[in-house]
Amino acid sequence: MRVAVAADGDSIDSQVDPRFGRCPFYVVVDPETMSHESMANPGRTAAGGAGMVAAQALVKAGVSDVIARDVGPNAMTALEAAGVGAYTTSGGTVADAVKALKEGALARVSGATVSQHHGMRQG
Repeated sequence: MRVAVAADGDSIDSQVDPRFGRCPFYVVVDPETMSHESMANPGRTAAGGAGMVAAQALVKAGVSDVIARDVGPNAMTALEAAGVGAYTTSGGTVADAVKALKEGALARVSGATVSQHHGMRQG
């Protein structure tokens, strides 16, 4: 299992970013060992379809689940089509979010949590 967390930095101690498609980084974590790596978000500077670009990159990286504060409709469509689970959290660090997932404290979402272009209004 590999979980990607939308983050404002490239470490496990970074804060969860509120934007899935336009976050600066994803920290990819193995929840069992907490080993992790980071990857820059290729969708961050996309003119459009940032969530779709980001979701496709994570699918290609072999991620089984994602955690973010919000997930838009384009990203959710791509994630669902690939069988990738999406979970939301109210904030905290990447490590906090992964721990909450392991403990069953995060709810899996089955649809977008924000409207299209929501992340463009931040950062």
